[in-house]
Amino acid sequence: MKERSARPLAPPLPDGARNENPKDIGFWALVAEDFRTHDGDWLSQGFWALFWHRFGNWRMSVRSKLLRAPLTAVYRIMFKATEIFCGVKLSYNVPVGRRVKIEHFGGIIVGARRIGDDVVIRQNTTMGVADRRDPNAKPTIGDRVDIGAGAVIIGDITIGADATIGANAVVLEDVPPGALAAGVPARIIPRAARPTPPAGGEPVGVQGAGIATRPSE
Repeated sequence: MKERSARPLAPPLPDGARNENPKDIGFWALVAEDFRTHDGDWLSQGFWALFWHRFGNWRMSVRSKLLRAPLTAVYRIMFKATEIFCGVKLSYNVPVGRRVKIEHFGGIIVGARRIGDDVVIRQNTTMGVADRRDPNAKPTIGDRVDIGAGAVIIGDITIGADATIGANAVVLEDVPPGALAAGVPARIIPRAARPTPPAGGEPVGVQGAGIATRPSE
């Protein structure tokens, strides 16, 4: 029997040796933006998961290892606390864009290569590798992707901008921009591109094939 050719290994993931926070905004401005994205709720588990993720990246901008050491100790403690009390596992070496919203909480594992801007992630979502022989094979999530509850997105795949991942979908292949992926395993359903949010608005969710917005505060 003819053997199938092995799939090439995925390129290396970010090594965590540098600050991967968005470069076009300062740390505290980024935290304030995350706070607004989570509806100004200090008790939002999603906000705190992102706060400690941003902190974990910010500390890498402190060049002195001696000065960075106590910050690293704080980060490691709070990373584990966030995993336990918020139900969100999001390592600092996963680059995360701006205005990402973690809706609800619990059972969320974000093992992605990159998360784009304006992404919505819901409870019981898993992103990670599809084959333990290739630990670098993790998904890339484009801008404005809406991920339904219970979704599984695994492997070295790309979820295109403005795509929607249906609840409980198991996504094993690339999803084109603007498409819907639903089912187990997920089927790709092309759709018309979403309208561009009006100036001054922020994406907050999906209504049918469009996207809802709210005015900036």
